[in-house]
Amino acid sequence: MSNNPMQTIVLTGCLAPESDGLAPIDKVGLEKLIETAKANPKAIRTLKCRTVAEGKFRHANYIRNLAPYIVDEPPGLLGDDTAPNPSEASLAALGSCLAVGLHANAVHRGWKVNKLELELEGDLNITAVWGTGDTSEKPVGFTDVRVRVLLDCDGPKPEVDALVAHVTKWSPVANTFIRPVNLVVKPA
Repeated sequence: MSNNPMQTIVLTGCLAPESDGLAPIDKVGLEKLIETAKANPKAIRTLKCRTVAEGKFRHANYIRNLAPYIVDEPPGLLGDDTAPNPSEASLAALGSCLAVGLHANAVHRGWKVNKLELELEGDLNITAVWGTGDTSEKPVGFTDVRVRVLLDCDGPKPEVDALVAHVTKWSPVANTFIRPVNLVVKPA
């Protein structure tokens, strides 16, 4: 808890200091972030990742100054099964983005979050084997993704349901799944 009487920190069940030593979300910091975004609504930030093949289908992804984020394939796809595969990593990115939005919005509303879990599953046809297998006409990538949100918080059920829809609408990763993105892939 802050000693500063002007600073309000909302403790939530899933991120309270007593749960695994994690710090709570700083409500004042969240409000400042909101003000900054409203002051410059057209701001664009470029995110970067460098992907380096390590062997077979295992790749180290370097983001900011973090430890490498490993992506691999399961044995059924000829990998060593040391990490999520790229499609699973995209589901993890979607789940994490939605969870961040749900948590931030709940804190912004003053709701105590006791539990926040998302279960994601997606359907995709992998018979093209990265363009080396059956390359007949078919959708490539996820055709359907389902997300089940378990948000146990102080908010009334109708407001929680509306919050889930609101967060989905404003999630950068959900929007990457929902709408076409300008993608350019070219040799170095």
